[in-house]
Amino acid sequence: MSAARWAAVALLAAVFLIALAANLFAPAPYAKQFRQDLNHPPTQQYPLGTDELGRDRLSRLLYGMRISLLLAPAAALLSTLLAAIVGGAGAYIGGVWDRLTNVVINLFLSLPWLFLLLTVRALLPLDVPALTSVVITFALLGTLGWAASARIVAATVRDLRNSEFVLQARASGCPSLRLLLRHVLPNVKPILIAQFWISVPLFILTEANLGMLGLGVTEPLPSWGNLLRELENYGALAHRPWLWAPLISLVLVMSLFQFILSGEEYAS
Repeated sequence: MSAARWAAVALLAAVFLIALAANLFAPAPYAKQFRQDLNHPPTQQYPLGTDELGRDRLSRLLYGMRISLLLAPAAALLSTLLAAIVGGAGAYIGGVWDRLTNVVINLFLSLPWLFLLLTVRALLPLDVPALTSVVITFALLGTLGWAASARIVAATVRDLRNSEFVLQARASGCPSLRLLLRHVLPNVKPILIAQFWISVPLFILTEANLGMLGLGVTEPLPSWGNLLRELENYGALAHRPWLWAPLISLVLVMSLFQFILSGEEYAS
C-alpha cells in the first residue's frame, strides 16, 4: 500500500478516535443550552458558534460523528452477516435453496433500496425516544442493505463449491462441516471483509439522507443527518459559512473511504 494511502488510513483512524472520545474534545455537552448565546457566531468559547437553541455546534458535530461512525460499522456487520448466511448458505447447499435465495436476492435488488428504506422507516413510529431512533435507524440499514453483498458472496461460494480442490476434498470423504470450515469459509472471508468496509460509508451516507428528511436519529441526539438539515436554510449559508462544517466533515470522511478502498489491492 502506498504512503499516501497509509496517510489516509491514519487520518481516518484519527477521525474515528476523535469521534470515539467526543466527550474529551467537545467544549460542552451536546444538549447543553447557552440561552444567552443563541445563534452565536464562532468565538474562542464556541469554535463553530451555537445553534438556535444555544447549543455548541462543535460539540454536536463531534457527538454526531461518534453516533454515525460507530453505528454504521455495526449496521455493516449485521448486513455482512445476513449476506453470509443468506447468500452463502443457499449457494453452498445448492439445488432448490440456491434458486430460492437467488430469487430473494434479485427481488431485493430490484427494489429501489433508499426508497424502500424511507418507506419502512416512515411506517414505524416517529415519536420515539432518541436512543430508540438510533437503534431503529441502523437496524433498518443492516437488515435491508444485505442483498448486494449476498449476491457477491453467493457467486463466490458457488464457484468454490464447484472448484477442483473442493470436489477433491468431497470425493475423499471430507465431511460437509469440515469442508465448509476448512475450505470454503477461509476463501470467502476476504470477500466478507471487503463487503463490510464497502458498506460502512454507504450506511453513513444513507443515515445522512434519512436524517435530512427527519426519519433518522432524532433530537436531542445529534448525527450527521440531522445536523445537515440546517443546510436547507440557503439564505443563512451565505452569511454564516460555519454552517457548512457538518457537510465538509462528511465529505472529508467519504473521500478518505473512497481513496482507501479504491486501491488495486482492495479491488482485487
